[in-house]
Amino acid sequence: MSNIPDLKGSSFTLSVLHLSGNEVSTAIEFINEKVAQAPAFFASAPVVINIEKVSGDIDFQQLKQGISVAGMIPVGITGGKDKRAQNQASEAGFAVMSASKSPSQAPAKMAPTKVVRTPIRSGQQIYAKDGDLVILSHVSAGAEVIADGSIHIHGTLRGRAIAGASGQKDARIICHDLQAELVSIAGNYWLSDQIEGEFWQKKVMVSMLDDALHLEVLTV
Repeated sequence: MSNIPDLKGSSFTLSVLHLSGNEVSTAIEFINEKVAQAPAFFASAPVVINIEKVSGDIDFQQLKQGISVAGMIPVGITGGKDKRAQNQASEAGFAVMSASKSPSQAPAKMAPTKVVRTPIRSGQQIYAKDGDLVILSHVSAGAEVIADGSIHIHGTLRGRAIAGASGQKDARIICHDLQAELVSIAGNYWLSDQIEGEFWQKKVMVSMLDDALHLEVLTV
């Protein structure tokens, strides 16, 4: 076996912060609010900054420091067409990135569905690698369930559910009673305050539609 390092391409799920203006303090305040709402989810999470809608100079040093202090890891920028802005970001230590157009692929071989019969208590984390996850009980606040495939919860979801963890946009989250702290599919997430009241405490399916999360109430 060779002990020489190798360099290969790969894909990872990253959070993307979309800036609407160059007021860095507003962006940092927003990041701090989100981290406070779900600290376990965002702790040491990599984040990319989309500057496509920004006109004017951005204080990238201040932005990088603010994100780091909040507990996330600033990785790079995307969406910047201005070479000057790209250079400023690079000088501040950001990578200059471009969004991939290739669709995420499911694993070549899916693992058997992971079935958990007991309640998922606060502080617990359950992960179904390369497959679906079925929870036959409740997911408590402060608990986290993760699957590379879809997640089915036959009870109340009060914690965090993260489906399509390795990038599968066709993953689903289905729960019998939605009271989640966070739902996420392929890196796209909503916190509890983003979930409209019509879906709260209902049997709901979460999916991706046009690169955004989509919720629908299930009547059967």
